[in-house]
Amino acid sequence: MHLLKKAIIFAVIAGVLYFLLGYHYIVIDKSVKMLKKSEYNLKYTFFSTKGRSIESILSIQELWDDGIGELLVEEGEMSEEYLEMYKYNMEGEEDY
Repeated sequence: MHLLKKAIIFAVIAGVLYFLLGYHYIVIDKSVKMLKKSEYNLKYTFFSTKGRSIESILSIQELWDDGIGELLVEEGEMSEEYLEMYKYNMEGEEDY
């Protein structure tokens, strides 16, 4: 019975860690938003936008690939037009 209890506790902890690794937890102002990761890893699991410019946030490739731009638009941190302009500029840089 003691072994079963340890196994259950281990399984719960492993499940929580697995859940944590699957999302970015983005702190915007005083709220925390979850952003699904494209792959399980520890990169930018917890990320705060405080004190960062929009350009510096968007320049982080892992966050960009997972949709940080759309999240910032939803939260009112930047406009849809700015995001479209940024995407257009990024596509122009990829051509070089």
